[in-house]
Amino acid sequence: MPLPNFLCLGAQKAGTSTLQHWLSLHPQVFLPPGKEVHYFSLHYDRDRSWYEDHYASAGAQQACGDITPYYLFHPLAAERIETLLPRARLIVLLRDPVERALSGLFHSIRLGLESLPPDQALAAEEERLAGAEQQLTSGAATHHSHQVHSYLARSRYEQQLERYEARFPAEQLLILRSEDLFTEPERICPPLLEFLNLAPAKIPKRLPVHNAGLGLAGSVDPALRGWLRTALEPTYAAMEQRYQLRWS
Repeated sequence: MPLPNFLCLGAQKAGTSTLQHWLSLHPQVFLPPGKEVHYFSLHYDRDRSWYEDHYASAGAQQACGDITPYYLFHPLAAERIETLLPRARLIVLLRDPVERALSGLFHSIRLGLESLPPDQALAAEEERLAGAEQQLTSGAATHHSHQVHSYLARSRYEQQLERYEARFPAEQLLILRSEDLFTEPERICPPLLEFLNLAPAKIPKRLPVHNAGLGLAGSVDPALRGWLRTALEPTYAAMEQRYQLRWS
């Protein structure tokens, strides 16, 4: 049975739905009908055959993909992926850390997963996530707040990337700014296709945005945005130093 040749690990609210839609149009790509299979995060207790069944309809010459943005943040996903798919190609889309944190917050509010106002939700995050990684690495299948209340934590990209860089060679990991995917697809998409060993494809001047928010982040108090920028300064510095990724 086929298994994925590549995975998009995340980040959440960083363009993974748009990437899913665009890659699904490529004739050499097979993606499961429903985005976010979550095998290496929420459903690892299931048999391998459950995961394989998602790719049973793939063509013999198609590359299979798994686009699940929780993989980047889940503490065990890198280890689990290495065990089953040690040669998989891994794509990471990274959005401006502050904008990603706010988008993730309003995403949870919109879905009814967050009842606190933005400032209180951000203040409550540390307490909500206390012990979450320990529980997950000790055998818990899920942790609600780790999945839906992790606003700042999911934007600490340098901590999450370290788990993958410890297990996969650099040539298997492609890290991109999601802003570039939207504004410069003609520059970003060809090397992405080459990374996945796919034939060149027609690339639009602008990729349509999928799963976009309602723009509520623009109404956030500048003081709260400034607090977020200060809290995430280590991430901005690490991204520039390690990967030459910069956000104004």
